Amino acid sequence: MSDALARSTRDLRPLPSAAGPMAGRIGSLAIRALYREVVLSPKPGLVSPTDSGSHQDMDFRTFLRSLQSLRDYFPAITRLGMTGPAFEPLRQLGVAAEAGMLLATGGINTHRGAIFNIGLLCAAAGALAAEGVRLSADEVCAAVSQRWGGEILGAADPAASSHGAVLARRYGCGGARREAAEGFPAALEVGLPAYREALRVTGEPELAAIHSLFALVATLDDTNLLWRGGPAGLAFAQASARAFLADGGVLAEDWVPRARRIHTDFVARNLSPGGSADLLGVTLFLDGL
Repeated sequence: MSDALARSTRDLRPLPSAAGPMAGRIGSLAIRALYREVVLSPKPGLVSPTDSGSHQDMDFRTFLRSLQSLRDYFPAITRLGMTGPAFEPLRQLGVAAEAGMLLATGGINTHRGAIFNIGLLCAAAGALAAEGVRLSADEVCAAVSQRWGGEILGAADPAASSHGAVLARRYGCGGARREAAEGFPAALEVGLPAYREALRVTGEPELAAIHSLFALVATLDDTNLLWRGGPAGLAFAQASARAFLADGGVLAEDWVPRARRIHTDFVARNLSPGGSADLLGVTLFLDGL
């Protein structure tokens, strides 16, 4: 465990003996979900083992270094969730994890969204597990909203200069904070149903994940797309994903060349649906529960 994470968790009250194994299992689900997301290909504009998409500052190996740096974080925030914390201790643990990630990647932001989104879900899963509640996607998402929703929105700095904060002021979009505060409706209502239906038909988790990603791109006001391409770029990306799905998505025989063409189009326009990728990670984590 990194020094920063160790300092953030040293004062936790004693937990039942089962807390360690449970936190480890939930943390492993988080890492597995994020690994499954990054190894997918083809993905429009995103980093994969094949290429770096629309990103000049990172590649697949960058993501692997980032994931390695987060292996202790997800069990730690799960264990912190078991103590019934307010939002601020969770935020502080996330800040420490982000510092470790940036150290591992040379200052490149690979998993800031996952540290926030999946970190909160791990904490909620830990809280519910400590109370003896059976874990499910709906229960865990509702717990994030009910326990910390107000604090998540209240912690936002109105003068913040992050991409999401700037775009929220400029376009009135909710971004990651609102998605989390509302209990991840895009993952529950779009990502997860698309994933499970495609998995039912194909029996292939990889195909189902790609199908889910396109469903998220088609519907989400992705702040990464807005940042890179403005409203026109977002509209182009959503229309491309909708057309892909309308033609059968991954259920169509020619889905691979069509997905590759969309990827090429995104790269040519410097578009990357990072927000949708973050929510695909959330979707895969929730399905793993």
